[in-house]
Amino acid sequence: MHVHSYLQSAVTILQLYDGNIPFAAWLKNYFKQNKKFGSKDRKAIGDLCFCFFRLSNAFAEKSIQERISIGQFLCHANSPFVNELKPEWQPFLALSIPEKLKAINADEDIAISPFSQELSPEIENGTFSLSHLVQPDLFLRTRPGKQETVIQKLNAGAVSFTIESDCVRLANTSKIDDILELDSDVVVQDKSSQQVLNPLKENWNKDSFTAWDCCAASGGKTILLHDIFPKAQLTVSDIRESILHNLRSRFRRAGIHQYQSFVADVSASSFRSNRKYDVIICDAPCSGSGTWGRTPEQLHFFKHDRIDYYADLQKRIAANASKSLNKDGMFVYITCSVFKKEN
Repeated sequence: MHVHSYLQSAVTILQLYDGNIPFAAWLKNYFKQNKKFGSKDRKAIGDLCFCFFRLSNAFAEKSIQERISIGQFLCHANSPFVNELKPEWQPFLALSIPEKLKAINADEDIAISPFSQELSPEIENGTFSLSHLVQPDLFLRTRPGKQETVIQKLNAGAVSFTIESDCVRLANTSKIDDILELDSDVVVQDKSSQQVLNPLKENWNKDSFTAWDCCAASGGKTILLHDIFPKAQLTVSDIRESILHNLRSRFRRAGIHQYQSFVADVSASSFRSNRKYDVIICDAPCSGSGTWGRTPEQLHFFKHDRIDYYADLQKRIAANASKSLNKDGMFVYITCSVFKKEN
C-alpha cells in the first residue's frame, strides 16, 4: 500500500475542496479529472478524507497530516495507515473511542459537534459528538408484502444483514443495486425516518383521507404514508418542477400512480391553496445536522447563521401549509436536524 502517496493526495484534495457541493460528488468529479487513481486508490484516499472531516474542528492545532492519522485511528478498528504512520497506536486500535482518546492523551470531551450550544435539550452532547466518528450503517425499509423476497435476494447475494420489523440493516459498503429493486422491493431510508409517521399510525383512525406532502422532495415520506395508508388520496408539491419530475419517476418504480402534484413555494407570503387536507406532512428544509454522520464535511463548512435561516424558512412553510389543514386533521412536522431552533 502506498501509504505516504495516499496521504499526500488526501492533503491536496482537502486543501482544494471548498464545501460548495457535497464532498462525495466533488471527489467523484476530481477523480474523473485525475485518471491516474485506480479503484483501490480512490477508495483509500476518500476514506482518509472522510475520517479527517469526522474530527470537525477537534485537534485544530495539529497539521492536516496529523489530523488524518488521528481520524484513521479513532474511526477504524483496523487501519494499515495507522500501522504504517503511527505504529505506537496500533495496540489500541480495537479499543472504544473514549479509550482511544485516553490512549493518545486527548480530552474525552473533544469538541466534534461545532454547535453544541444549539442542540435540542434531549440530545446528550458528548454521545452525539462522538457519534460522528462512526460511519452510519445502511438502512432499508421493506415495502408491503416484499419482506420474504428481500430476505431471499439478500441471502442469495451473500449480503450480511439484520432485520427488525420492516427495517433492514446492512454495512454501509453493501452493494444492493444489482440485488434488490429499489423503491419496489425496498426504500433506502434511515431507521429514524422510517418511524416519523408512527404518531399518525397510532392516532389516526381513518383509512381513506386526503393527504398533502408540502415539501415532497424525493417522495420518501409520501411512499411511507402510502404503505401505511394505501387508500390515502395523495397530493405532493415542491418548489421546482425538476424535483417533481424525479419524484414521479420514483413513484412509478414504487407502483404509485394515483396522486396529484403541483409546483409551489409554500414559504412565500403570496402562497395560497384552495384545497383542504385531512393530513399534511411537512418534511421541512433544514440544516440536516442529524445526518452529518453521513456527510461529515458539513461539520467543517456549515455556517452558524444558516440555523436562523432554516428556522425562519421552516416557520413560514409551517404557517402557510397549516392553513390548508381540515378541522380535526393532523399536521406532521419533520426535520432531520438536532438544533432546537429548528425543532
